[in-house]
Amino acid sequence: MERPPVSVLLPTTTWTPACRQVAEQLRDDDELLVLPDHESDPVAKQTGLPPSVSVIPAGDPDGCSGKANAIDVGMERARHDRIVWTDDDFEHPPDWLDQLSADYDRQGPVSEVPFFRGRDALSVLLEPTNVFGGTLTTWAADIPWSGSVIFERGDLEVDAFRADLTRTISDDGTLDEHLDVTSIRRVHEVSAGGTIDESLERFVRFIKIVRFHGPGITVFNALALFALTALLVLYPVLTTVGVTLSYGLVYAAFGIRRWTFLLAVPATVVNLPLFAYALGRRTFVWGGRRYRWRSMFDVEVVE
Repeated sequence: MERPPVSVLLPTTTWTPACRQVAEQLRDDDELLVLPDHESDPVAKQTGLPPSVSVIPAGDPDGCSGKANAIDVGMERARHDRIVWTDDDFEHPPDWLDQLSADYDRQGPVSEVPFFRGRDALSVLLEPTNVFGGTLTTWAADIPWSGSVIFERGDLEVDAFRADLTRTISDDGTLDEHLDVTSIRRVHEVSAGGTIDESLERFVRFIKIVRFHGPGITVFNALALFALTALLVLYPVLTTVGVTLSYGLVYAAFGIRRWTFLLAVPATVVNLPLFAYALGRRTFVWGGRRYRWRSMFDVEVVE
């Protein structure tokens, strides 16, 4: 079945199995733009790449995150109107690109949704609340996820979008400000964390993204955490059963077969102090760089 050619943007510093999987799905006119930071990154030295794959070092960011900078360079260099963003940390099924493009033909801009599977004690503990915030909310609110989103240049004001992208942190949060998407209930499992420090930094970054892109949601989340904690104190048995069953139903609705929904109550309790901690943090680390994010368009790369 014929489809328009696609430009796939993939920020990464190493050639992962995901890179190979996407490259194998390209048709004759498609292109994969692999976007590391520097020519010294391992992926820039990858040999044997097909002509449809280009490695384009984006350089160091100035006033934005490294990923936002890479996506901006990719948007500038992409040859085609139909554009896909993806990440290097999850499995891409053999029909992923064709299926995503067919979804666009039916519905316009679309995005799939992530499930963040923990790789350390803290990220495993936080899995239930990540399923609520990262999977359910992303789908229900039609929030684009940069791991798997497709759109065309005509669907947004590209110049205005790129101008915002190069002065902020979150690439998909900024895309959400400029593009209306339909989220599809098709889940990709993404490895999260690795060490407790990495998971903590990831948590801080996510909370700050919601703070700046959805301040009302931040207030709601804080109130909800307080309310659930109070209910657990006042009605411990009933609330524990209700919360655990609710998360179990969300897991089932998205086909997530993990025992970690049983951690719903401790995850909720731990989220309250972590939430306060994240809001109070002045800097956070992402991809080897430390950022100070003062307001939506006030970003300092500290180191």
